[in-house]
Amino acid sequence: MKKYSHQFVYNCDSLLSFGWDRPTDEQTVICYLQMFSDDQLMKTLAGRMSDAELEEIYNLISRVLKTHLDESEYHGLFLKEKH
Repeated sequence: MKKYSHQFVYNCDSLLSFGWDRPTDEQTVICYLQMFSDDQLMKTLAGRMSDAELEEIYNLISRVLKTHLDESEYHGLFLKEKH
């Protein structure tokens, strides 16, 4: 059974734009992140990114997770494991 899903990007039929309003910003970020995490795209990009760029993305994601999720949410929502 697959742990992760990326269904929002397939079901989102609204405008993808940033700076319009909060709901549109949220939907755009969700779609961009799901498109960005595509296996083929990430394989291409990761090999071309500098060490600093890789670290920057890793640090951003880690900071957002630590800021907005408690430990139980981190394990359940991000790692998809029972805690």
